[in-house]
Amino acid sequence: MNGKIQLNPIGSTHFENGRFCIKLRDEYKKGLVGIKGFSHLQILWWGNLFDAPKYRNQLMAKQPYQGGPEKLGVFATRSQLRPNPILTTIVAVQKIDIDQGEIYTPYMDTESNTPVLDIKPYHLFDRVENCHVPNWCRHWPSSYEKSAGFNWAAVFNF
Repeated sequence: MNGKIQLNPIGSTHFENGRFCIKLRDEYKKGLVGIKGFSHLQILWWGNLFDAPKYRNQLMAKQPYQGGPEKLGVFATRSQLRPNPILTTIVAVQKIDIDQGEIYTPYMDTESNTPVLDIKPYHLFDRVENCHVPNWCRHWPSSYEKSAGFNWAAVFNF
């Protein structure tokens, strides 16, 4: 292996008129066949705003979370500053237009024109029933639904 991996974005995110949408490139629209009926999707995207060498070597973060340890390694965080800015989010599906290659969602934690790398259906078996987290983040929401009303601004130091 030569250390190089080629990624091909399948589409991008868009915010128009207060609506969040993933628009697929024409050649990937067929991949949406059979996706209707899933209430949530896992979206993998490229953190293009943090795709510079200066961000890739930041392996330690100084107290990124209120009440968290003074130092955390990047792999103990959900930070966008990573060696490879591959990020993930779960979205609720409002509408899917297979012919147009568009997925509408009430919210997505990306910027407009963010490259989308992959889409996966969220299944019940993706949920871990006995998940354990460190004490400093046990007060965080226990589900996607509960996180919507959580005051994340009081948690993050970035």
